Amino acid sequence: MKALAAALALVPALALAQQQDFSKVQVKAVPVAGNVHMLTGEGGNIAVSVGPDGVLMVDDQFNPLAAKIKAAVGKLSKGKLQYVLNTHWHFDHTGGNPTFGKQARVVAHDTVRTRLASEQKIFGNPVPPLPKEGLPVITYDNNMSLFFNGEEIRLTHYPAGHTDGDTVVYFTNSNVVHTGDQFVVDVFPFFDMENGGSVEGYMRNLEKIIQTLPPGAKVIPGHGPLAGKEDLERALAMLKETTALVRTKLTAGKTLDQVKAEGVPEKYKSWGNFFIKEPMYLEMLYKGLSQGQQAATPAAPATPATPTPAKK
Repeated sequence: MKALAAALALVPALALAQQQDFSKVQVKAVPVAGNVHMLTGEGGNIAVSVGPDGVLMVDDQFNPLAAKIKAAVGKLSKGKLQYVLNTHWHFDHTGGNPTFGKQARVVAHDTVRTRLASEQKIFGNPVPPLPKEGLPVITYDNNMSLFFNGEEIRLTHYPAGHTDGDTVVYFTNSNVVHTGDQFVVDVFPFFDMENGGSVEGYMRNLEKIIQTLPPGAKVIPGHGPLAGKEDLERALAMLKETTALVRTKLTAGKTLDQVKAEGVPEKYKSWGNFFIKEPMYLEMLYKGLSQGQQAATPAAPATPATPTPAKK
C-alpha cells in the first residue's frame, strides 16, 4: 500500500493527465533569443522557431491545449507549422502530437517512435500508444541537423538519462538550447528507470551538456523558467552531492527507510516542491545506485549516424 500511494502521488502529472481540467491553463510566449521563443502552459516547456521558412516547435505539451498553443504561436508568426521535434516520449511533451502531426513532420529519436507506438508504463501505470498521426515520421540515432529559418538546428541524443530517448536541441545562430527533461530548474529530476533512464546516466549527460554549452547560450529547460549555465551547474552540484550521500549510506548498509528518514541536506529541501518529492527522489537514487552496484555495464561507443526515415 505504501508503494501504491507513492506511485499514485506521482501519476497525476503524467499517467492521469488526460483527466486534468485544462480550461483555465494559459499558454504564454516569452522571447528567448534570435528566432526562438518559449511557450509555457501545462507540461513541458515549448520552444518555437519563427521565420521565413515557417514555424518549428520543440515539444507540444498536452493535446487539450493544442488550440491554445496554436493561438499563441499565431501571435508570433502567420507561417505554417513545418516541424515538431520531441525531446522524449513522455506525454506532457508529446501529447499534442496527434493534432500537430496532421500538419507538420514529427521528428524524434528512434526509441521515441518505438515507445509512442506501443503501450508503455510509468510507475507501473499503463500509458496508451498514440494514434498514427501522432508518431514521429523522421527518426535518428545519435545526431542530426535541420536547416530552418536561417540556422542549423542540431539534435543530439543523450542516452540512458531521463529516459532512453532524450534529445537536446541547439539553435546555432540564436544560441538557444532546449534540454527537455534532461535538465529542470531547481527541482529534483525524474529518472524514468522503467523506460531506460538512469541515475548515473542523467548525471553524466548533464555534465556533458554543461561542458559543451556555448558561451552565453540561453537554456530552455524541460520545466521551469528560462535558464543559463549557472542553473545547470547548480543542478549538477545537487545531483553529485545527493548521489554521493546516498551511495555512502548504501555502502554502509542502511535501508531505504533509513535513507528516507535522514533525508537530503536542508539546502535542497525546497527542490522537492514539484513533481518529484523528496522521498521519491531518494528512493530513485537508492534503487538506481543499488542496480548499478549489482550490474555495471560499460556504455557502447558512439558511432556517427545519419537521419533515417521512420517506418510507416
